[in-house]
Amino acid sequence: MAIRKSNKLPQTAVLKQILKRCSSLGKKQGYDSDGLPDDVPKGHFAVYVGEKRSRYIVPISFLTHPEFQILLQRAEEEFGFDHDMGLTIPCEEVVFRSLTSMLLS
Repeated sequence: MAIRKSNKLPQTAVLKQILKRCSSLGKKQGYDSDGLPDDVPKGHFAVYVGEKRSRYIVPISFLTHPEFQILLQRAEEEFGFDHDMGLTIPCEEVVFRSLTSMLLS
């Protein structure tokens, strides 16, 4: 029985891609000189959640939580990170709000 090698990137590489993606959006209108959206405070980033793609602003510290990393892995599998739609989390809004409130406690 052969062992199959996964095509997935190591966790640190995925996190670096996310942060790079967030900062590269600065070329668009409505972004400050640091490449961040005008309405997103320092140390945070925007994600889009649910069927209606509701926008949420979350702290960068969420990237280190295993539960949030699972959502990021699902996002990568479903949407990838190389698109113009912003970081989209494939999750129901009520589940996302529940998870983020738990991570903030």
